[in-house]
Amino acid sequence: MPRTKSTTSTLGLMAGAMLAFAAAPVRQQDRQDRQAARQSRRHGALLRRRAAVRDLPVQGDVAGAMDALRKIKIYPLSEAANPTLMTFVDTTDVALDSTSLKWEDNLQFWQKLSEIVEAEPLLPQFLPMYGLLSALGIEKGKPFAPDARMQDILGRAAKAGRDQILVSAFDSDRPDRLAWPDRNWEWVGLVPGSAQFEIPAGIDLEARDRWFAQAIVTSPAMFRRTAGAGSLYWLGLRDKSGAYLDGGKTYRLTVPLPVPDKLFWSVTVYDAATRSEVQTGQDRAALRSLVELKDLPSTGSVDLYFGPKAPKGQDARWIQTVPGRGWFAYMRIYGPDQPAFDGSWKPADFVEVK
Repeated sequence: MPRTKSTTSTLGLMAGAMLAFAAAPVRQQDRQDRQAARQSRRHGALLRRRAAVRDLPVQGDVAGAMDALRKIKIYPLSEAANPTLMTFVDTTDVALDSTSLKWEDNLQFWQKLSEIVEAEPLLPQFLPMYGLLSALGIEKGKPFAPDARMQDILGRAAKAGRDQILVSAFDSDRPDRLAWPDRNWEWVGLVPGSAQFEIPAGIDLEARDRWFAQAIVTSPAMFRRTAGAGSLYWLGLRDKSGAYLDGGKTYRLTVPLPVPDKLFWSVTVYDAATRSEVQTGQDRAALRSLVELKDLPSTGSVDLYFGPKAPKGQDARWIQTVPGRGWFAYMRIYGPDQPAFDGSWKPADFVEVK
């Protein structure tokens, strides 16, 4: 999610392999042995290996994972003979705000969009959208300078659009959102197997809105519903009664063991207003099977707690929430096995503890 204080870590790098990324085609003569070339459609590219970059410190060995991350070398292909290596910055203990909250519901949204159109290459598949934007005064090579009347219209439009997207994200009535008929857990991604939200009829815009109101990147692995491959994400935003989760109340989540994962699993808590990890005095937003929960028994179940104060004796399995603020959770399973899909394994709903 956008704002995060997270443990950035990696184990499982592509030993000895090379990936080449370019905004223009990579010439065959520039390629080397054991090198895979990928062409970016944008000048600005985010290189991210989801499971290997953020959440995989084996046996809780964060220091070892960080050492492995530092062995990655990123440099211009033109400098391969004598590369200037990219500097990695460890943001584990740095509070970051990379949210869109300051501009997503006002005129600044359109200003940001104009900056992106100006900075990035025009893509043929989006020509109809560029045409619509040009009618609003956003066109590559031209200044974006709406008059006062247009500024008012665009500001109100940005807020209306943002609000509708939040409905898609957190108050959808789509039947396909539910992970199980007897639970309130929902699928975060509603188009299995497609990182571009492609369906036979075109693009599922509501599913895309829902995802990007909550998250910031996609990859095919995030949307697979195939046993043993990729990862799955479930959204928990209501308790067993159907009420939205309240930061002033205490909840219990019972998770059957073992969780059907080949790699690891986690539960992360997000603030409903910022759609980012909760910010509390506890300074914890996740409970992870490789870190906080690494010593769980192999069978039975585990109770996890969420609320302003930890129940007696449950500090190690508790995430603090903030009274007066709503929240939601993601449950992630990396390398999910078949029981995660066929209904033979499923977490309980959140239950209020009074």
